[in-house]
Amino acid sequence: MTMEYRAVVLKKGGWWVGWLMDIPGVNAQERTKEKLVESLKIGAQDLLALNAQPPKGALIEKIAV
Repeated sequence: MTMEYRAVVLKKGGWWVGWLMDIPGVNAQERTKEKLVESLKIGAQDLLALNAQPPKGALIEKIAV
């Protein structure tokens, strides 16, 4: 399944910088917009893969916000 996330993308001098609004902690800086988008995709995949399995012994609870 493919998910879509919102990315903030800015040109700052000779660099493109960006981050994902929906996944805190995923950010990148690259020389081209295309490379930036690819880096953000990789960062999202890596972070989501890390968070896919809770640590052994962890409790899973639902909370209302």
